[in-house]
Amino acid sequence: MISFYGSFGFSLGLKRGFYFSYAFSVLKGNVDTIMVLGLQPMLLLLLLAFFQLSNALNSDGKVLLALSGNLILPRLVNSTWNSSDPSPCGWAGIGCDRGGFVTSFELPELQISGSLGKEIGLLSHLRKLDLGVNDLSGLIPSELGNCTLLEYLDLSDNYLSGVIPQCLGINSSLVQVDFTNSGLVGNIPPNICFRNQLISMTLGNNKLNGTIPIGVGNCLSLQRLILSHNNLSGSIPEFFVASSLSYVDLSFNKLSGQIPQTVGNIVNLTDVNLSMNKLNGPIPRQIGNLANLERLNLSNNNLYGPLPFELSECRMLFSLDLGFNSFNGTIPASLGNLSSLSQLILQENQFSEGIPNFLAELNGLIELQFGGNKLGGSIQPSLGSLQNLKVALNLSDNGLVGQLPLELRNLNMLQSFDISFNNLTGGLMPLSDLSSLTYINISYNNFSGSLPRGLLKFVESSPSSFIGNPQLCISCQTEDSTCSNITILEQCSVPNNNSKGVSKIVIVIIALASGLLCALVLFLARFFFLRCKRKKDDVPSLHEDSSFLLKKVIEATEDFNQQYEIGRGAHGIVYKAVLDIGKIYAVKKIVFPHQKRSNQSMIREIQTLGKIRHRNLVKLEKFWFECGYGLILYEYMAKGSLHDVLHEIKPTPVLEWKVRYKIALGIAQGLDYLHNDCSPAIIHHDIKPKNILLDANMEPHISDFGIAKLDQDSTQSATIMGTLGYIAPETAYTTRRSKELDVYSYGVVLLELITRKMAIDPSFSENMDIVGWVTSSLDGSGKIEAVMDEDLTNEVTGSSEIKEVNKVLSLTMRCVAREASRRPSMRNVVRELLDI
Repeated sequence: MISFYGSFGFSLGLKRGFYFSYAFSVLKGNVDTIMVLGLQPMLLLLLLAFFQLSNALNSDGKVLLALSGNLILPRLVNSTWNSSDPSPCGWAGIGCDRGGFVTSFELPELQISGSLGKEIGLLSHLRKLDLGVNDLSGLIPSELGNCTLLEYLDLSDNYLSGVIPQCLGINSSLVQVDFTNSGLVGNIPPNICFRNQLISMTLGNNKLNGTIPIGVGNCLSLQRLILSHNNLSGSIPEFFVASSLSYVDLSFNKLSGQIPQTVGNIVNLTDVNLSMNKLNGPIPRQIGNLANLERLNLSNNNLYGPLPFELSECRMLFSLDLGFNSFNGTIPASLGNLSSLSQLILQENQFSEGIPNFLAELNGLIELQFGGNKLGGSIQPSLGSLQNLKVALNLSDNGLVGQLPLELRNLNMLQSFDISFNNLTGGLMPLSDLSSLTYINISYNNFSGSLPRGLLKFVESSPSSFIGNPQLCISCQTEDSTCSNITILEQCSVPNNNSKGVSKIVIVIIALASGLLCALVLFLARFFFLRCKRKKDDVPSLHEDSSFLLKKVIEATEDFNQQYEIGRGAHGIVYKAVLDIGKIYAVKKIVFPHQKRSNQSMIREIQTLGKIRHRNLVKLEKFWFECGYGLILYEYMAKGSLHDVLHEIKPTPVLEWKVRYKIALGIAQGLDYLHNDCSPAIIHHDIKPKNILLDANMEPHISDFGIAKLDQDSTQSATIMGTLGYIAPETAYTTRRSKELDVYSYGVVLLELITRKMAIDPSFSENMDIVGWVTSSLDGSGKIEAVMDEDLTNEVTGSSEIKEVNKVLSLTMRCVAREASRRPSMRNVVRELLDI
């Protein structure tokens, strides 16, 4: 009997108490059956005692125990959910009213997995449900609509599927709902505001589609609406005017049509983000009624026309982003009334008639982006009065003329300065005192004279930012090591009055001889070049119109001499080509297999890759196929690869957290573009630090598409491709190509960014990679100091940034999940990083 008692008590686990209570109810009603089975009276009493103990838990407690059967709760929570308690009011995450009924169920950010069961609908007194930032999967149960008192619902940042239950708004009393980044699809329920009590609706970062339903117009109390990063289409409905909206974010959708004129009636608006849609037409003049508007972002649409004068009536504006549209005409002087403005972005439009004079009145500006317009004229000296400019001043590609005003030297807080692609002349001395600069681009102007010493460091780190200024030069002393690596600019000539000089006749003779020699060399090169081309087996040559550029590349590398080699991989050798036309390229030489069909297939693939354009992908400039090998011309990346920066360069360069975050975000955005914005999608298949190149601003660019494949449902590979340490676990049993493979590799790269250890590091024990090392080092403790590299630990410990690192690491561990289905998409990765 004792043995039975012990085993029975052990089996009465915390999560099974609810089910045993049911079993006892059966036993209690069948005493005769128990006696027939031969159970002794003492045992019967013990069983009844256990029954009474189980029966002591109230109904809401039993519901929670039933729910826990489908949830994997952390030990610290699970240990408090005791079936022997009279009520769940003392359980972790549970709040009750005086009657012992559950009113709140809050367990956010605890890595809870499993699914939310339909039993949730039995918690009739529930007012708040918060299971946000967990690993929940499955559908949102429609029974949640039975919680008629529910006011606060947060299931954000999970891995849910399916649609938002249609009955949710009809039966509940929702005031705040948050389904951000939950993996939901389908339409927004038309009756979500049935009771007119909803104040905040956040449904961003999902896969919702359809039109914004008319029912949202019933949200008379709605103040905050976030529907960004979905697939919503149609026009922006007029009915929003009935709401009390103050914050609206509809960005990153497929909304079309014009901005409704009735937007001017929503007088409480403070934040409006309609960027990254397909909106067209002008900005309605009624926007001037929004006296409380603080942030307005209409960038990346198809809007056009002049800016309305009424925009200047929004006196509270401190951020105005109208970039990447087709606005035209003059930039209205009335914008000078926006005295609170700190960010003014008008880049990539068609504004003309010069840089406006009113900018001097906006002394609170910290960022000014005018690049890519048709302004013309000269740079006003009054810009020098904007001494708070810190983030950026961009006047590039505007047809500007004249010299730089001396007053620019007053911008001593400026970090980024771009005046490239203009017709500016004169010297650069006005820029000599800009000691805060971290980026500068003066390329393709007509600057002349000696480069200020303060800019020499940028010539070495970002030479392309100075090309296209043939009369610009550097003055270096013999012992000056700063200039030793600078080849993009000529040395300034130093007059020598004591030299006798060379006679003009000798100069002419030398010039003629050199010209004849060059002509002979080019003729012979062309002869062999054409002879080589005739040997090809009818494989088409790409970009034959750029043979001049090809010659320049061959000359610059001395026919691909080993001394110009800067990288070597499984798919080719990379050379650095410094052209005499002021350009620097990286050129990859790939030897093709001999099979004609294989060659043509590779060419088609490279042609496809040549069409893609994204700031975080290495730009493929040109491609040639000659004599059985291919040449791919890329833009040159000054900082080399991420692998070099993390593991090779000595002494080890400092990598601040903001730089690491920038790199992580850039890689994610590049992969998101390949996976979701290319048709068909492109799977890279070899994401690793060696294939992440960094420009002068430490902006990452994904390179090496040697084994990248277009994503087709049936696409499989005969062999496992990728690099050891970055290959996802599922490749052990399938060769099917999938986006999840890139997600896993990306997660490994993030681990290297945080730990500064290699994927297969010498410090690891045998048969362990970085994923296993980080997992074992954390060991469920969550103490990220155990895996952060020393520099990062010293930087972020005790600061607010430690929370950012923690969140990024949490996201990273989901990327390297063993089950591919549990990894987030790259689009969701981007969204989470931006939220962080």
